[in-house]
Amino acid sequence: MQTQLDIVFSAIADPTRRAILSMLLEDDMAVTDVAEPFQMSLAAISKHLAILTRAGLISQEKRGRVKWCKLEPDALRDASVWMQGFGQYDSLDFDAFERFLNDELGQTPTK
Repeated sequence: MQTQLDIVFSAIADPTRRAILSMLLEDDMAVTDVAEPFQMSLAAISKHLAILTRAGLISQEKRGRVKWCKLEPDALRDASVWMQGFGQYDSLDFDAFERFLNDELGQTPTK
């Protein structure tokens, strides 16, 4: 079973979902407004929104006939705390972090 941290990192791994989260930093948005800047179907955007909702990163509510999305910033707290642990002494070195993960997981580095 995936931990909540795994679910959050999986959700923010996609650039479209990260862009949606950035848009929602400004204000709540209707689903149709969220979909507007993307060149994909409303159904595809809805799938992205469902993943963000399952991760707890956004909430959705129906107001009349319109479905609204709202950023839930507290959902990123655990991920932020986890990431800060790697930067407590120096700025985060992603190459070193990748080597650490490869060593821990017993994987061969990709390149």
